[in-house]
Amino acid sequence: MTQETTPPFAFETALGELEKLVVQMESGELSLEDSLRAFEQGIKLTRQCQQALTSAEQRVKLLLEQNGSSVEQPFDGGE
Repeated sequence: MTQETTPPFAFETALGELEKLVVQMESGELSLEDSLRAFEQGIKLTRQCQQALTSAEQRVKLLLEQNGSSVEQPFDGGE
């Protein structure tokens, strides 16, 4: 009995693919059918990226918990 395993989601790879799709679609050189396929793929990648970001946010919140109470601090983005 073989078990299929899905490779781990690579956020950076998905984001790069999404950027390529946007460039292709903005070029105006895709056929209607190809544009629809690219759009569908873009939606799929966007959802996967959003899910990965949500998961990462939850993990960060768990790591910041101290003594059962969350210590939330504003994120300044490194600026």
